[in-house]
Amino acid sequence: MPRWKALPEELDPQVKEFASQLRRLVDRSGLSIAAVADRTGYSKTSWERYLNGRLLAPKGAVVALADVTGTNTNHLTTMWELAERAWSRSEMRHDMTMEAIRISQARAALGEFDQTPAPAKGGRSTAMGPGADSIGPGSGAVANGAGGRTPTGAPQGFAISPQQPGGGAGAGSGRGPGSPDGSRRGRKITMFLAGVVGALLVIAAAVLLTDLGGKDKDPVAKRKPTAAPTTSAPELPAGVKCSGDDCTGEDPEAMGCGGEFARTTASATVGTAFVEVRYSKTCGAAWARITQATEGDQVQIASEAAAGTGESEGEKPKAQNGLVDADKDAYTPMVAVTKAADSKACATLMSGVKGCTTQQ
Repeated sequence: MPRWKALPEELDPQVKEFASQLRRLVDRSGLSIAAVADRTGYSKTSWERYLNGRLLAPKGAVVALADVTGTNTNHLTTMWELAERAWSRSEMRHDMTMEAIRISQARAALGEFDQTPAPAKGGRSTAMGPGADSIGPGSGAVANGAGGRTPTGAPQGFAISPQQPGGGAGAGSGRGPGSPDGSRRGRKITMFLAGVVGALLVIAAAVLLTDLGGKDKDPVAKRKPTAAPTTSAPELPAGVKCSGDDCTGEDPEAMGCGGEFARTTASATVGTAFVEVRYSKTCGAAWARITQATEGDQVQIASEAAAGTGESEGEKPKAQNGLVDADKDAYTPMVAVTKAADSKACATLMSGVKGCTTQQ
């Protein structure tokens, strides 16, 4: 099965060429992606995205890879700059497409609002019917028919409509008790009174609570001791999943203890292999790493300060082992340590050569 997946077809040619160049550098170095992540300080997940074309590697990661693989930094960063411009152009085209889609959706939504029927013209004149208040020629017959009268001295043909009981304006005016305007005024008054009553209730409750909490009412309650704040475990950085004893036996990459949170504190050359102690202060743990090895070589990390041997139930093991596979490198699970000097890495090669690290 090939080591790399096919790059996405929609990638810009310059981005695709740059991702292919990164793959060739990793292949020539003979390192696994986990080893590249550990040596460059960028996570294994990030390098998988960079090498599969799903994300453009940042310049810092490119420079770190050039240092690890012995590649000319200037040449590699030049290719990165071309790929970065192509990536930006692709993102701009994507943003413009999404903006056009949003504009189309907004126009369609506004078009639906424009199609709502407009209110009928002359709506107010509907309320002003034959029985409305009016002063003008020809209205006298209607007013008299409703019990109105023509005052002495009024011009012929003019009439004044009678007032309704209670001082209202007349049934035809649209402002009587049964009219929409009257109903709205009634609702507003009711809501106003309800708001006033609610505010008075809130004030009364506040006064009562203040009196109940006075200094002379409940002196015992005032002397109640407050609970002491509880201390919790230190908050771990984003991506880090364990600390101390919880890390023992766990994979440092899976727990987020590698990369920028780890450093080499001891090393040794055993035969043709290079052995290191990797220590993470953030996780409070250490592990061993072996590179330039042969398949079948073994590496071990031991915590010299660990209390248990791992043989009895409930004890944490003080040593973890790793086996080199076809990638020619390996690392062990972690052991909990309080400081880097408490750990030691040893290698046993297939040739029979053995050796351990010394503190730097």
